Amino acid sequence: MIKLGVNSVLFQGHDIATAMKHIAWAGYDGVEISAIKGMCEHIDLDNWRQQAGGIKSLAAENGLALLSMEVASLDEGRLIPAFEACQAMGIPVVNVGPGGKSDVEADFLAQTAHIARMAEKAAAFGVTLCCKAHVGGAIYNTSTTLRAMRAIPSSAFGVDMDPSHVYRAGENPAEALPAVIKRVRHVHIRDCKGRGPSPGEPHNQSCGRGDIDLFGYCKAMADAGYDGPVCLEIIGAGQYEMPRRDVIAAESYGYLNACLKQLKAR
Repeated sequence: MIKLGVNSVLFQGHDIATAMKHIAWAGYDGVEISAIKGMCEHIDLDNWRQQAGGIKSLAAENGLALLSMEVASLDEGRLIPAFEACQAMGIPVVNVGPGGKSDVEADFLAQTAHIARMAEKAAAFGVTLCCKAHVGGAIYNTSTTLRAMRAIPSSAFGVDMDPSHVYRAGENPAEALPAVIKRVRHVHIRDCKGRGPSPGEPHNQSCGRGDIDLFGYCKAMADAGYDGPVCLEIIGAGQYEMPRRDVIAAESYGYLNACLKQLKAR
């Protein structure tokens, strides 16, 4: 069964206890812990040992699974403690972006080589390192994702398939997903209006409000038998009052849960 979660970055500016409580109220199965430096650090990777027990207890109290952690950065100095923390807390996936610049061959080669090295380090901790295609990055669409899949053979490397980035690369995510699904280990999900380059205002990232065929995307997941985490990732909501963030979380849950139930994936 696909598990639905929320990246705690939606609740940046509030502590992790508040974030988990509101995520649980919205009906989600789990949470992705944000460790995005400079944006939202619900776990301090320099001091994770002091927080790990508390985070596990909060998740249990709220009936939430710890689905993933987003570090975003490929800095080894942040990834190694992230792998350690995830191993200790039973979190299976660490999510990053690709870095580099689109269509710069040297960047693609350097970034995929680095991701491959970090995936091997992740393997030692029993963690999967997932990377998404990202607007402006060295990996940014289906063709560069497929090329990265060929370049990084490690079983500890997975694709984080985010439909909004693929959509903003000019593709139809529902048609793109089957090409990469065999290596997809995590899904970041949100909607957007228009082709970007930004994902737009946070309320328009709520699933069902934008232009992406998210039902078709859910169908592609279900048809492929995908049963990994699907985590709502809303960027830029730090200026929103809490009730507005709750609306985004609850509205997106209702949309995704209905789609996946209709498709017998929940």
